[in-house]
Amino acid sequence: MAYTYLVFYSSSPVSGRRQLQFRIKKRSKLVPNKIERLKVFFHWLMAINVFFLFMSSWWMLALPLPSENFTFRELPFQLHKNIGITIFVIAIYLLAVRVSKIRRKAFKSPIKSERFVEKGHLVLYFLIIFCCISGYLSSSYSGWGTTLWWSLDLPLWAEENDSLNILFSDLHLWSCWALLLVIAGHVGVALYHAFRSDLTTDKMYRW
Repeated sequence: MAYTYLVFYSSSPVSGRRQLQFRIKKRSKLVPNKIERLKVFFHWLMAINVFFLFMSSWWMLALPLPSENFTFRELPFQLHKNIGITIFVIAIYLLAVRVSKIRRKAFKSPIKSERFVEKGHLVLYFLIIFCCISGYLSSSYSGWGTTLWWSLDLPLWAEENDSLNILFSDLHLWSCWALLLVIAGHVGVALYHAFRSDLTTDKMYRW
């Protein structure tokens, strides 16, 4: 079935054979190994969590400030920080894998489009890491402690400081907007390749 589709992919016999050879070669590279499986798992885990954080943030900010009569605000903010710390660790891992991949390709003179993709991923991971760090610093300067998944109390890295809290809150906000724009571009490029059926996105659905 797959070969029949590939043969009729082009009206030109020569072009069809080239397309067939290209796709067979590319499909052979899509066989996932342990690192690729782990990378795909972390990619989707991070995507789901980032989506959840963006959706829940607007609701969180609308909650009234904590008081003796209202203590519910602490729960969603602790959850937000815990997910953010988890995303930070995942982003560090994915960044390390990406940098290692770039170093391996450095001797192969990658084409311009591949260099663009690599830079796009680096920008994405750096923004995610910056969002996590700025958010955590803002929380630290707010005077509110962080309990990692309700099991480990993280040390307070700084004393309460309203000015620095506002500064890092603003940095967190604007870096999140920048991240949202980069994610939109990332999704747009992924959809472009998916509609072209050039197998670029197939590896993200293989396990």
